[in-house]
Amino acid sequence: MTLDRSESLAEAARALAAGEVTSRALVERTLARIEATQGNLNAFRIVRAEAALAEADAADRELASAAAPRPLLGVPVAVKDDMDVAGEPTAFGCCGEFPPVAEDGEAVRRLRAAGAVIIGKTNTCEFGQWPFTEGPAFGATRNPWSAEHTPGGSSGGSAAAVAAGLVPAALGSDGAGSVRIPAAWTHLVGIKPQRGRISTWPRGESFQGITVNGTLARTVADAALLLDAASGNHAQDPHRPPALDVSRAVGRDPGRLRIALSLKPPFTAVPARLLPEVRTRVVELAERLAASGHFVEEADPPYGQIGLTFVPRATAGIAERVGEAPFPALLDRRTRDAARLGRLLGGAPLRAARRAETVLHRRIGGFFTSYDVVLAPTTAAPPPRIGALLELSGFATDRAMIAACPYAWPWNVLGWPGVNVPAGFTPDGLPVGAQLLGPANSEPLLVQVAAQLEAELRWAEKWPSLPATARSAAA
Repeated sequence: MTLDRSESLAEAARALAAGEVTSRALVERTLARIEATQGNLNAFRIVRAEAALAEADAADRELASAAAPRPLLGVPVAVKDDMDVAGEPTAFGCCGEFPPVAEDGEAVRRLRAAGAVIIGKTNTCEFGQWPFTEGPAFGATRNPWSAEHTPGGSSGGSAAAVAAGLVPAALGSDGAGSVRIPAAWTHLVGIKPQRGRISTWPRGESFQGITVNGTLARTVADAALLLDAASGNHAQDPHRPPALDVSRAVGRDPGRLRIALSLKPPFTAVPARLLPEVRTRVVELAERLAASGHFVEEADPPYGQIGLTFVPRATAGIAERVGEAPFPALLDRRTRDAARLGRLLGGAPLRAARRAETVLHRRIGGFFTSYDVVLAPTTAAPPPRIGALLELSGFATDRAMIAACPYAWPWNVLGWPGVNVPAGFTPDGLPVGAQLLGPANSEPLLVQVAAQLEAELRWAEKWPSLPATARSAAA
């Protein structure tokens, strides 16, 4: 069997287990795809060519002898460069030469336990702060659907790698939409799970608990499969949600649900407006859900002044990272400014922000006595052009971010699950997305709804065009 660029994570795992393809062949093809696209897309910070081939050979030996192979045995996947991979540096978008780390982070350890081959580490902006993936440390990562546009951020490298078919799925992280935003802007499924579902160890909490690890894939089934493989906790993790088998929910009928269509941006300090070309696509998804038998009406969660709780946590988290940075003088001026603010807010304001989460859970949780799921835009705008935000001042960057991406971050404050689904394309051919949002531990329900939409819209059948060299590598 020859697997082409359209192979899925699940199909690759099945073909390997059936002996229809070898892990070495898959890894060699993946490396060829990366090499053919790196000069254009620039999805990867680190490619583990030699190590991945050795891991593939070990997987092939195990496949030849194992009666019941591990779920991802021999399948190549990528992880974002904020996750520790033993023997590799973790630069997290920063300039400078970083030493290799000694141990895998917990999420990577669990992927390896499931048998996955870690092909490389994908690009991300500096400390994951922005919805673009550019910087002096590695250049610009480009969107496979339009090389003049960003794939989003901060998990833009993972999104570009999956959208271009370099890997079937990848891990990213989401602190204010950093999985869901690039998923929306590259026509992918992106799952931001419940806080603690996928460990962020060696940090018990990342960015004061607002950042979680999540998955990017072309299909709901693949995103759920990678989620299940990476899920679980380190013994010292402070957040330990109950175990779930999210893959089992894919394809199950969710029943008739009460869905709130929320088009109003949550509290923002500067103006944000949902652009008509995005609104149209989101409303069309709502109409699809209504046609499937769900009750859908416009309603907005009672967010209140939730933004006041986000800023202390986000900036205090940046201050922590800057305090650990080996080359602080090389950091972006906006990073240093955010760290200064974080140090100012790191006392009483941060403690108040953390305490407010319980109140927010109670108030916004009450909304889910009337509705089962929220459907909202993932972003207010299509992806911006490469360079549009790179050289802005800190205040101008914040204004541009809020204008383009005002919808995702409240669920990071809450720590609850959200799933981006592809919503279609603008008249200019740029992807946009919508997010399905639920209360604590609602990943199975959100996945059921996402899979229901996928069965109708068949979004995984649409692929971006690739340069000729990449097409030949994918053949």
